[in-house]
Amino acid sequence: MRVDLTAALDRVVDCSLAKMAVNGERLKLWIAYDGRPFRGWQSQASGDAVQDHVVRAFATICGARVVVHGSGRTDAGVHALGQVAHADVPPTRLTPKTWPGALNANLPREIRVLRAQLAPIGFHAQHSARGKTYVYRIRNTPILHPLELGRVWLVPGCLDFSAIEAAARLLTGTHDFAGFAANRGYPSGDTVRTIREIRVTRRNSLVTVRYEGTGFLYKMVRLLTGTLIRCGKGDLPLAGILGRLVQKGATKTSFAAPAEGLYLLRVLY
Repeated sequence: MRVDLTAALDRVVDCSLAKMAVNGERLKLWIAYDGRPFRGWQSQASGDAVQDHVVRAFATICGARVVVHGSGRTDAGVHALGQVAHADVPPTRLTPKTWPGALNANLPREIRVLRAQLAPIGFHAQHSARGKTYVYRIRNTPILHPLELGRVWLVPGCLDFSAIEAAARLLTGTHDFAGFAANRGYPSGDTVRTIREIRVTRRNSLVTVRYEGTGFLYKMVRLLTGTLIRCGKGDLPLAGILGRLVQKGATKTSFAAPAEGLYLLRVLY
């Protein structure tokens, strides 16, 4: 049986940190954010990622550094409606009901902690996750309403929705998605993922693509969305998708949808 040593070590370290909290609590947090002002979720040297702001909010309240673990990264500009994180906090008078208010009072207004609850020590926001759901929003119209700037991808012109739906069916299931992942600058390891559903809906000019899967590679959802739109515009035949799935990264998709249309909807446990 294959063992993920990195994940196992992370769990050991996490349990040790929990014990160091001395009768503290592990909080599970649901967080929403407008991704435009931030450099993604993952902590950055500049201190301008969503995770950095949450860590600073905890430090202000607790008077000490609190490690915050997220369910996974989101790129700069990507939004979240249901990011999940956990943190081991020292004893305080705060309760799960009052933690969101305390944190929100110390966070930028573009980041809100929606809910908090106590979690068992074995819970880990990333390693306990069993899947994620993303939504990508597209406006298929000549003119974008100014109130949707930074929150949707404007795609003018005709789209063949039968081609988009056919492409979505090809991409659904368990595949090696190496051809639909951006390069982080180092080997990405196992690139096999299972997409349980890709649902494409249209209501007037709003096109919504909903992805549910066990996990996603770096920029995978944006690259998949770009691929669907290329198919809808007639710029990529369905055979091109099959070729990228079969070749397992020998040919990579390079057209990624912009970050502003993407939302992390929820994390599945």
